[in-house]
Amino acid sequence: MEKKDYYDILGVQKNSSSQEIKKAYRKLAIKYHPDKNPNDTQAEEKFKEAAEAYSILSDSEKRQKYDQFGHQGPGGAGFGGFGNMDMEDILQGFGFGDIFGGGFRSGGRRTERKIKGSNLRIKLSLNLEEICGGITKKIKVKKLIQADDVTYSTCTTCNGRGQVSRINNAFGIQMQTNSTCSRCNGTGKTINSKPSFSNEHGMVMKEVTTEIEIPPGISEGMQLKMQGEGNAGPFDGINGDLLILIEEKKHKELIRDGINLHYELYINIPEAILGCKKEIPTINGKVQISIHSGIDNGKVLRLKSKGIPDINYPQNKGDLLIHVNVWIPKKINSEQKIFFKENINSKEFIPKIDKNQQSFFEKIKDMFE
Repeated sequence: MEKKDYYDILGVQKNSSSQEIKKAYRKLAIKYHPDKNPNDTQAEEKFKEAAEAYSILSDSEKRQKYDQFGHQGPGGAGFGGFGNMDMEDILQGFGFGDIFGGGFRSGGRRTERKIKGSNLRIKLSLNLEEICGGITKKIKVKKLIQADDVTYSTCTTCNGRGQVSRINNAFGIQMQTNSTCSRCNGTGKTINSKPSFSNEHGMVMKEVTTEIEIPPGISEGMQLKMQGEGNAGPFDGINGDLLILIEEKKHKELIRDGINLHYELYINIPEAILGCKKEIPTINGKVQISIHSGIDNGKVLRLKSKGIPDINYPQNKGDLLIHVNVWIPKKINSEQKIFFKENINSKEFIPKIDKNQQSFFEKIKDMFE
């Protein structure tokens, strides 16, 4: 949208004097000031336009550049507008307050702010069983809370507004600038009385028990946030948050990999040749599996849905991958040696390579892809 001409906004001619521009602006500023037009978006826009126009035309250098180059400014740099600024920013920057008499003054608008308490951070260690099923944990946390029998009174410096005002001349009219009250830090309150054992803000440290809901599938390094469970804010402020950093305890047999679990199964040569049954640990207890005869060293067996739930889709579970390792003894007795020597050239012991079976290097390559 094409910007309006600054002279048209103020309703003045291009050859108008600075006094005429000031007078026109003052009239519009009073007419469209937000205190006189609450919740009126059209008046707010006109107030912004008038402030922007006057900020340019009241400055002789900016006015000269505007007359020469228009809204684009020299080199296309343009003039900074107020269109995207929040109304509060303009009122703070220009110091506009409520209208009394001939100038802008403070109308006692209550601008007290709530102070937020600091956040608390804790670490929580979980085992695989707790991670897999999700759990409600009760933990004890020491945090600041407001002591009993604390009473407040209105800050006498800012009269409960939370801000102090200073009147000065800007753009040729009376303006006010507001700043946070240093005595009450913007709360509008000061402590009237407090217990002797509390700190300067009437706060005391107390140990409280908090329940934390742990969702299934959570991982090491993830952080949970419990809103409002941190330190209380002074002067009836806002509570901080409780941040929980998750640590994962190592399982003695299972290794986690995302939502999958891995288990290293060791069998001996006779078991690999003849086949066998083995008990395998899972998150929910042991299960028995059958190892078929002639299984290869390095074979990976898969138990579907015996892994960890996906934290985003708990109904989806990973798998338990069983890595079969055929253990070869370093020493055997004389009878065993005779057996293997007699069968070393037996056709049953001659390696038969399955073309569909991955080589060792192919397995390594897949691991890194």
